[in-house]
Amino acid sequence: MTTDFNVQAVRPNFVVRVFYIFLALALLSAAISVAGKWIGRSIVLAGHTEDRTIHEVVIGNDVLAIPANMIRFEASRRDGVASRVDLYLRWPDMDGYTTDARDDFNHAGGSKNIIFMSFEPRLMSRDMGGRYGPIYSSLVEKPGRPGPNGLTVHDFIEQSGYKDEVLVVGDRGGRVPFVARCLSGAAAKESLAPCERDVHIGKGLNLVYRMPAELAAQWREVDPAIMAAARKFLRTAE
Repeated sequence: MTTDFNVQAVRPNFVVRVFYIFLALALLSAAISVAGKWIGRSIVLAGHTEDRTIHEVVIGNDVLAIPANMIRFEASRRDGVASRVDLYLRWPDMDGYTTDARDDFNHAGGSKNIIFMSFEPRLMSRDMGGRYGPIYSSLVEKPGRPGPNGLTVHDFIEQSGYKDEVLVVGDRGGRVPFVARCLSGAAAKESLAPCERDVHIGKGLNLVYRMPAELAAQWREVDPAIMAAARKFLRTAE
């Protein structure tokens, strides 16, 4: 008895095509895996970087040397001339972004301990403390009310144009006073850093920094720490 097996020979070119199909699928799978890890890491970093490469930033006649992980925006993490540069630092360590500090920089759980700093060209002859006597003192209601840690809180008069803001002033014993403008009411609760202050630094720079209201209450410690950190970035004499 004979049995016919109806088997057709497999052609070599078909085997080759199958091999290349499986190879392509394997490469695609690997690429998706790598891309997924890269995208996942990018989402986690959310614009932050752990890179501590020092970038030399030139603003006017001043040179700043700043670690990349303290520079807030990716486009600014480069050497060269800039119109301004924005930083963020964590209080009280005064350090930049790291994986361990991720929750603080992402404000997880409502944490508010990040200080935002900007270096920009100086446009006014006086900084905020110097403007208190000739400008702000005539725009606020007096005598003000006691605030934390020796601060005096002044409401702005209606005609001042500073709606939903208060002026906080700290006496420094004959020196230029500590002065900051802070948001008030609902606007303050919604802001990560409702208090703003600017100080002249370097040859022609204005340092603007914003901080949580809780840190403004610690002004005697916070302000000197910020100024010390800012001066460390300077590569030009004041």
